[in-house]
Amino acid sequence: MALHFLVEGCSGVAVGDIVSLTGAEAKHAAVVRRVRVGEAVTVGDGRGVWFEGEVSDASPSRVEVTITARSAVDAPVVRLTLVQALAKGDRDELAVQAACELGVDEVVPWQASRSVSRWEGPKAVKGRDRWATIVREAAKQAHRPWVPEVSEPVTTAQLVARAEGARMLVLDPTASLRLSEVTAEPGDAVDLLLVVGPEGGISPEELEKFDAAGAERVRLGDTVLRTSTAGPAAIAVLSVALGRW
Repeated sequence: MALHFLVEGCSGVAVGDIVSLTGAEAKHAAVVRRVRVGEAVTVGDGRGVWFEGEVSDASPSRVEVTITARSAVDAPVVRLTLVQALAKGDRDELAVQAACELGVDEVVPWQASRSVSRWEGPKAVKGRDRWATIVREAAKQAHRPWVPEVSEPVTTAQLVARAEGARMLVLDPTASLRLSEVTAEPGDAVDLLLVVGPEGGISPEELEKFDAAGAERVRLGDTVLRTSTAGPAAIAVLSVALGRW
């Protein structure tokens, strides 16, 4: 499979034009991936535009790709959003990376009451930027035409407000409804909001607020998954329900 690269703002490019990779993207292509002149690659803008092309020049500072084909991929009718509680170490980052590879459309950092990690002030900006970088690289690796969004961190109150106009599914190992029993039609216009708690789980007070907002509690099975694996596993199940897989 051809290597895939991202170039923001290239939506106006036509067949026969040249797209240039510069900066870190060029260095990654020429030094790390060792692309060579004549090699077939794909390029996207991260917003649905997809190009096929051939490398016409390659250096660590600039890689030029001559476009040979262009197409566009529509955004999903039903958006699949992962609300990932902040977790210690790199567990939340692992969840975000895998969820992006598996098809999530948006990632929302959630400052849950039991989150050990706290994003405050400059740390919130740094944390979001870090997640955005992880998402971008995962989208490239997975050859996704749409790069998922990484939203601003939310509190529980802000998250509850987002439940209006969306279908909120809260992972809870004590729930009676299995996630595999949830039906989600690809043609539905209602977005899915999947909520995953931190290492200590979602507090009873938070669960009550989600219940009051009309959320549905669901479980993946009879075992309890870590916060780093629960979200990606659930995304996989929902991808099947939505007919994406």
